Amino acid sequence: MEVKAIIKKWLPGIKAFFSTVQWKNVLAFLFFLVLAFIFWLMLFFQKENVEGTYRIPLKYTNIPDDVVFDNPLPSFLEVSVADNGAQIFRLDMRKRDSLEIDVAEITEGNNTVLQGDQYRQLIRNQLFPSTTIRGYYPMNISLATSKLQNKELPVIFDGEITTSRANLVADSATFIPEVVMAYGSQQSLDKLKGAVTEYTVFKNLKATSQLPVKINNVEGVKFIPSQVDIYIPIREYTERTIEVPITATHIPSNLDVKFFPSRANVTFSVTLDEYKKIVPEDFSIKLDYRKFHSNEDGRVVLELTDAPSSIINPRISPTSVEFLFESKTKR
Repeated sequence: MEVKAIIKKWLPGIKAFFSTVQWKNVLAFLFFLVLAFIFWLMLFFQKENVEGTYRIPLKYTNIPDDVVFDNPLPSFLEVSVADNGAQIFRLDMRKRDSLEIDVAEITEGNNTVLQGDQYRQLIRNQLFPSTTIRGYYPMNISLATSKLQNKELPVIFDGEITTSRANLVADSATFIPEVVMAYGSQQSLDKLKGAVTEYTVFKNLKATSQLPVKINNVEGVKFIPSQVDIYIPIREYTERTIEVPITATHIPSNLDVKFFPSRANVTFSVTLDEYKKIVPEDFSIKLDYRKFHSNEDGRVVLELTDAPSSIINPRISPTSVEFLFESKTKR
């Protein structure tokens, strides 16, 4: 059944139902309901010793690069507090900032545990002056660390790079920086030959780009920095085709060789800057008689002997040709 037909069928019944509703009574009820809520809210705001429990995210800063924590660090702090209703309502409504723990400052003087008054003061900074702290968990945070070994590793890209139709990657992609420092146990570091990036796909690049890429995590190893930039040089290319004669080398003096066809098309990609600099004489297809003379099928696969270094992706058509030997006539 169509939607219009359904609406047409049920619309009269819906209209009849709402026409019987006593809207004055409904509006009066809603008015007194809102009024009651306002009175309740006023009483709640004036109430003392209202309790609340909150979860505060923890953020650790100024961590030395060459250490690892001996124990897992908690991500959140649960704190139970008491205050008047108005302040508790404000705590409920406001966005809670992370509790910042400065590791270098707290561990100064060989102190490895955040606890007591120092811990309590950090928590209090997140609350209102009138708020009473009833309890919190965890009661302390161990910041004990162990020294790590380090090793400099080259960055290795794992992923795919594709360009738009008229563009190609002009050269190898490079990284900024090209090496990163890895920290971990000697056993863990000995297994690593490079810092491999997360598998990343860059699609349809149209211009030279510098893009961020993360180093793939390795259990028990910390990379500094954990993110590098990949520099991808992109140039606009065009396609060109040049006809090249097929010749042979190391032919016996009493023989001559004929190729069918005798010329091949070489198609390649080249930048617009290099396009006009390339001439047919830059290319050659020279086949070694010693390698193909015994081919029973009478065909030889073509290979490009000489080509400019500025071209990329050269293709030969046809890929193979027939050959025929002829004896030279003695004079």
